[in-house]
Amino acid sequence: MDSSADFPNPVYHFNIALCFLLLFLASSCLNTSKLCLGDGLPVVKCIDTERSALLIFKADLIDASGRLSSWEGQNCCQWKGISCNNRTGHVEKMDLRNTSPAPSIDAEDQEFEAYEESFLGGKINPSLLSLKYMSYLDLSSNDFQGLQIPKFFGQLKSLKYLNVSSSSSSSSSSSSFGGQIPPHLGNLSNLNYLDLSGNYLLEISSINLNWLSHLSSLKYLSLNEVDLSNAGASWLHVVNMLPSMLELHLSRCNIESLPLSLHTMNLTSLLILDMSFNDFKFPFPNWVFNLTSLRELHLAKNSFSGPFPNDFVNLKSLEELDLSLNGLHGRIPKFFGNLCNLKTLILAENAFDQGLPEFLDGFSGCANNKLESLDLSSNKLVGELPASLGMLPHLQYLNLFHNHLNGSIPESLGRLSELVHLDLSENSLVGFLTEAHFIDLAKLKYIALGNISVPNSLPSIIFNVAYEWVPPFKLDTIAIRNCQVGPAFSLWLLSQTEAVYVTLSNTGISDSIPEEWFVKISSGQLQFLDLSFNEIRGKLPVQLIVPNLVGLDLRHNQFRGSLPLWLCKEASYLNLASNSFSGPIPSTFDQYFPKLRELHLYENYLNGTIPSSVCNMQKLLIFSLRSNNISGEFPQAWSTWSDVYIIDVGDNHLSGNIPSSMGIPSSLFMLSMKNNKLDGDIPMALGNSTNLRSIDLGGNRFTGNLPSWIGTNVSKVFILRLPSNSLSGHIPQQLCNLDQLHLLDLGHNHLSGTIPTCLNNMTALTDVKFNAYDLYHAYQQQIMVNKGRELQYNKTLRWVKSIDLSSNSLEGEIPEKICSLFALGILNLSMNHLSGNIPSKIGNLRSLEFLDLSGNHLSGRIPQSISSLTYLSHLNLSYNDLSGRIPLGNQLQALDDSTNIYRGNPSLCGVPLLNKCPGDDTPPQPTFPPGKRHEDDEKLGFYISAVLGFVVGFWGVCGTLLIKKSWRYAYFRFFDRIQDKVAVAVALKIAHFQRKI
Repeated sequence: MDSSADFPNPVYHFNIALCFLLLFLASSCLNTSKLCLGDGLPVVKCIDTERSALLIFKADLIDASGRLSSWEGQNCCQWKGISCNNRTGHVEKMDLRNTSPAPSIDAEDQEFEAYEESFLGGKINPSLLSLKYMSYLDLSSNDFQGLQIPKFFGQLKSLKYLNVSSSSSSSSSSSSFGGQIPPHLGNLSNLNYLDLSGNYLLEISSINLNWLSHLSSLKYLSLNEVDLSNAGASWLHVVNMLPSMLELHLSRCNIESLPLSLHTMNLTSLLILDMSFNDFKFPFPNWVFNLTSLRELHLAKNSFSGPFPNDFVNLKSLEELDLSLNGLHGRIPKFFGNLCNLKTLILAENAFDQGLPEFLDGFSGCANNKLESLDLSSNKLVGELPASLGMLPHLQYLNLFHNHLNGSIPESLGRLSELVHLDLSENSLVGFLTEAHFIDLAKLKYIALGNISVPNSLPSIIFNVAYEWVPPFKLDTIAIRNCQVGPAFSLWLLSQTEAVYVTLSNTGISDSIPEEWFVKISSGQLQFLDLSFNEIRGKLPVQLIVPNLVGLDLRHNQFRGSLPLWLCKEASYLNLASNSFSGPIPSTFDQYFPKLRELHLYENYLNGTIPSSVCNMQKLLIFSLRSNNISGEFPQAWSTWSDVYIIDVGDNHLSGNIPSSMGIPSSLFMLSMKNNKLDGDIPMALGNSTNLRSIDLGGNRFTGNLPSWIGTNVSKVFILRLPSNSLSGHIPQQLCNLDQLHLLDLGHNHLSGTIPTCLNNMTALTDVKFNAYDLYHAYQQQIMVNKGRELQYNKTLRWVKSIDLSSNSLEGEIPEKICSLFALGILNLSMNHLSGNIPSKIGNLRSLEFLDLSGNHLSGRIPQSISSLTYLSHLNLSYNDLSGRIPLGNQLQALDDSTNIYRGNPSLCGVPLLNKCPGDDTPPQPTFPPGKRHEDDEKLGFYISAVLGFVVGFWGVCGTLLIKKSWRYAYFRFFDRIQDKVAVAVALKIAHFQRKI
């Protein structure tokens, strides 16, 4: 019998089924208000009432950037942020979160303004109640200016997802929503996801959280940055009534305490718990260790202290643990190795102070440990890196930055084939790195070695690799400082052409770098290049296009040639200082670096003038050209630098006036134009720069009086240097208003009148601990000239406190109140016409190291108190009319060239001069403090006894031998016999030793 008669052809059945399917689809198009297009794909058409509700909702919003410009036309299901049900056409999803990325902190003002315009604001209209089928509502990362969360949200019964969070990265400081959270939200029984984070103006107390317990379906809750300090422990009891909870985020909620235990724990399904950045105290709450399903636990930045609790071993499902920024100390426990699911362990910035071997050996307890990320940075870990470090086969991220680890780096590190990020910097590691250390690191992208805090130190880590070695990795970040990588710029460095951040500072490179390397690396994603403090020679490519470069630091090398014209539209930092660049600054320089904030070209051989076009770089904060050969006038348009705070063009050949016709930048903090050929008056307009803290115009040709704005408009100055000019007139009294002044130098001018008697008002010179250099002391370098000696202060400048009024025409007496400047270290009043006595309380200047009063008409006696200046290392009182006995004291007697200190004072007498004081037949005895004389008498008696003992002992023996001949012969025969006995004994010992051999 033919089987085909019983079983019809399958193709026939397929065709019949296909016809029924087409009929069904056609019927669906008619019954569900859909339009069928020519290609057969249906497009949902929204419900008219819902479209009208959306338009009413839009009308109450503020949409400065036009994000809702697509909300027009009949089909609202195609509007941006709106999604409809494919079958019914009802609006089910409204996603209006702001997706614009927040600008970086150094972004342009226009970027911040554009970002703020991207926020939606205004009011939320109740017309949304017409969207009865909406299950998803996202209004996050907008700015509703602290608006209360609408009560009618509690009537959107279909909601499963509600996100009204405020972006913490917003440049606006306002909270999107604030006030009381309406308890009506407790009616949303279907809600699975609730995010209120970032709304720090929300008011939550222990009595208005009960609504939360009614959200029985809630699986995700985020209250990050919502203040829970007034809620006490009630929030925990309410949350504990939500057994479906999977994720709980409570970061930065100002929670100060936690119950140590809970009677019943209902959060047994919880997978993620984030309570970081609060202020919990030790001990850890016990109920946390009962969350056995927990996969992620974030407790960073709290106040936990003490040793690590062993109860963490109960959290067997844990995959990520973050306890960074706490006060935990002691040993990192070995039991972490038993948490076989652990992938991420972050214990950074604690106080763990033991070694790593036991901790790493613990991971051998799991046959297949899964650890991928280990961050132990900024602790106090000691000892060597163990070879067991190479036994973490899945490790991708390793950060041991800023510990006290020492010894060499084990070669087993090279077996971490999954490693991407390696940071061993800021330790005391030493030794060689060879090819074996990198043999399997094909995935490595980030490496950091060496110490940032020890510039110019001898290298402790040395790269000992062949010049031809090509590593298996392509790095995007190289951060190597104070290690020996050179002297050659070898092939492994030349192969790294995909790097984004490159730092090779003080790495002993004394080679030239091929131009093609610069070309290749600049064509990629390079953002920062630091080759500072090497001896790299040669020329840079004259022109390059580096579109992403933000910073270039090539200082302290041996680059030569003209300045590079690299097109760096995004660069904000350029440092080419301390090289051998020559030639003029190109007039088009501003077009290549339009966004520069810091320009450092000091200590080169640049010549020509400063092109006026540099003033087009209107974001400039630091402009440093000191120690070049720049000539001509300073640009008139420098007032366009509205944010500049440091201008240093000292040690050049600039001429003309300080330009003021177009104004002077009011933002100036430091102005240094020293050692040029500038002339004219110091402009009054400079007094509008009320932020000035350091003014150095010394070594020029300025004339006129001291500016009247110093001490009035500009009153916070802590460095004022105007020496070696032609300034005249009196020292104004308002100078005493500079209560933060550390350094005053008006020497070598034509000033007249008297020294102001109010100098004691300069508070900074009376308080040894006071200093005002914190903002830029690392940058500042100051030169001071004291009587032919040039003292250069760098980092110690912040502690230098000095007054130099030398080589003027000042007259009158030295004010007695100057003796209250207890912190003063240098006082130079030499080469004036001062008269009267040296202040009797000069010894109160206990910090004084340098005192020069020479070349005046001072008279009277030298005060005895001067001998109490225990730090004094330079004193000059020469060429005055001083008289009487010179005081004696240990410090005064220790001074060099002590005779010249008093030269030109014919009426002085006493030590160290040859002139004896009247009535003295013997040199005057030094004066001693109470008790000192008795001590010195004892020492004198000891010395006399020792001399007498030597004389008696020596001549008692030797004298007798010289006088009595028989004794002399007997004495020498005795020593001859002793010599023979010793020689025989030595010979016997040698023979005995040879027999043994």
